[in-house]
Amino acid sequence: MGLVVVRLALGAFLLFEGIGKLSWFVDASRLLQFLTGWLEKAPAASHWYLQHVAIPGAPLFARFVPLGELAAAVALLLGVRTRLAAVLAFLMVLNFHLASGMLFRTEFLTSGYALPVLGGLAGLALHRGRLPWSLGK
Repeated sequence: MGLVVVRLALGAFLLFEGIGKLSWFVDASRLLQFLTGWLEKAPAASHWYLQHVAIPGAPLFARFVPLGELAAAVALLLGVRTRLAAVLAFLMVLNFHLASGMLFRTEFLTSGYALPVLGGLAGLALHRGRLPWSLGK
């Protein structure tokens, strides 16, 4: 039953994160501002990732990220394909922590957007079986 609370809380979290990024659909420069701002202070791994993957792909990511967050949110809230939604959401969140460089700083360990979110998503992804109050696995 505890994972149901985690599933619903993370579903609500991702829903509002996705809603907050809907403006990226019409203006990819908003994502690009984040990415170029992170580039200045990025550690080597993040710097390479930003220059070669994230910044060139910003127009595409500006559409996929909100869609991904909203799809994962709906899946988690309804309990449909929970494991798949959790894995995909985990990868999206981890991607942001890599791009921002947060993954390589000690603040990663104390940020409410880092370990609690990634840990909860990992717990849901690793859980076998159907959770109560779910429409599917």
